[in-house]
Amino acid sequence: MGPLRSVVLCGGGTGGHIYPLLAFADCLRRHDPNVRITCLGTPKGLENELIPPHGYDLRTIPAYQLPRSVNMNLVRTPGRMWTAARAAGKVIDEVRADVVVGFGGYVSVPGYLAAWRRDLPIVIHEVNVPPGVANRLGMKFTRHVAVGFPHQPQQAEALRDARVVGVPLRRGIAGLDRVAYRNAARARFGLRPDLPVLFVAGGSQGARSINLAVSGAAKELARYGLQVLHVIGARNEPVPVPTDLPVPYVTLPYLSEMELGYAAADLMLGRGGAMTCAEVAAIGLPTIYVPYPHSNQEQKRNALPVVEAGGGLLVDDAELTPDWIERTVIPLIRDPHRLAAMGAAAADYGRRDGDEALLRFVHEAVAR
Repeated sequence: MGPLRSVVLCGGGTGGHIYPLLAFADCLRRHDPNVRITCLGTPKGLENELIPPHGYDLRTIPAYQLPRSVNMNLVRTPGRMWTAARAAGKVIDEVRADVVVGFGGYVSVPGYLAAWRRDLPIVIHEVNVPPGVANRLGMKFTRHVAVGFPHQPQQAEALRDARVVGVPLRRGIAGLDRVAYRNAARARFGLRPDLPVLFVAGGSQGARSINLAVSGAAKELARYGLQVLHVIGARNEPVPVPTDLPVPYVTLPYLSEMELGYAAADLMLGRGGAMTCAEVAAIGLPTIYVPYPHSNQEQKRNALPVVEAGGGLLVDDAELTPDWIERTVIPLIRDPHRLAAMGAAAADYGRRDGDEALLRFVHEAVAR
């Protein structure tokens, strides 16, 4: 593969766009410490909190929310979209980019438009079905489309010819040996090394329904000697946990190093975001998925293939109650043979090399 001298990465708004961008940036830098990496973001997006601390150049440009339908009139009509594209183009010209790689979010659209006007290679990475509106628009300008999961080309016509590369994951997760790191991770949270751990996390903002269901079952979980590591979410109220439990029930508002939670856990309970599904499958962590109910069911589509492969369970948000947890979670987490089989099935479905596979795909696009 020939060297890439300068790469512009687009993605912002949510962790689902930014975390794979950062993992791919790390991969680029591992292969060539001299490659110039420039990230496009918006002034107010989550990327401002995540990208600069990782040591990457973040250039902010104006970006605007798009209508939910995609057609060429969307490009022709709003002058502000061209204003944003001009701003992206100035960055692309300044850094003399070889390629633009987009991960979705509204900030990707100006990057795609600017690259298209300059006849620069565009590579799109998509993890959802249906594709996000920004990436759907970008697909009108390039055939170089990569996806994170094998079910995506089967479920979305727009992704029929996409390359399945996996999801770029941080090295701390992609290289995680859960067994080797388990005791150290449990010690970090004040958990006992000799009792099972249920890891609960409802995404970066948490999930109130999950929080209430698990905390409501706290006494019964503890009665069976089951520890809980519970990330409640930065925007959620503290969950009511009894103070006289015989085993640890640890709550955290937020956990930036998710690999610590994964390593401590025997079983996870959480939402079905694309990044969560990719991470827990890659490391072989049995997971109970509770898809976010107020959407187009994309989280259910994310989780269903790994569940069908034997790597987890699926439960509707409305069915998740303390009683359900007592009836389902307790016997599962106390069955090491079943957990081992689920973990192996998850690992067979997942992959740890999404960053390297995407890099090979980008090199192909540039070579063409």
